[in-house]
Amino acid sequence: MGSIHLIRHGQASWGAADYDQLSPLGDEQSAALGISWEASGWSPTAAVAGGMKRHAQTAISTIDASGQGDGYDVDAGWDEYDHLALARAHDPSSLVGDAKAFQASLNVALTAWIAGEPGAGETYAEFRDRVLTSFVDVVAQATSGQRIAVFTSGGPIALVVSHLLAGDDSLFQRLNDVVINASVTTIISGQTGPRLLAFNEHAHLPRDMVTFR
Repeated sequence: MGSIHLIRHGQASWGAADYDQLSPLGDEQSAALGISWEASGWSPTAAVAGGMKRHAQTAISTIDASGQGDGYDVDAGWDEYDHLALARAHDPSSLVGDAKAFQASLNVALTAWIAGEPGAGETYAEFRDRVLTSFVDVVAQATSGQRIAVFTSGGPIALVVSHLLAGDDSLFQRLNDVVINASVTTIISGQTGPRLLAFNEHAHLPRDMVTFR
């Protein structure tokens, strides 16, 4: 039996000119995950990161802090949907408020995007198909004894978990709201296919380092 460990990136730079950078806290969160790997003697046998800067930075901080691992491969299929452009297309003022107000606006935009309304570039169907294709590729790698770490974002994690639990997208938005930065979602893969073992694990983070955005 193999295992897949979906890791949400550390906190990004909300409100900054370039969101796609880890904040100082995001770097600490990622390092905390790597330190927990070192303390437990665990390490991935292979690692994959999405194509975004925050994915690469999380992978590097985590792997470096663990003192183990040989780098990672890149698969842009694990990239997040463009949540900033999507929210802005729905409500141009959505980026002006605080993170809670932004999340509320984003959820309205997501509902419309999932229903097939134009968003910002990529359609929801395109997002879903590329994420699930990348997931199938990782499942194929997760043969007996293999532990695959995937550094990605909350959207792809929520989508994969929704399909594992419900067989469709019906839980996507509800799960997407609660994925914690630098959390780990574990999937086991064997003869019966991939199955969810744990969602949103974050015991490696002190309470004051737990963030959702």
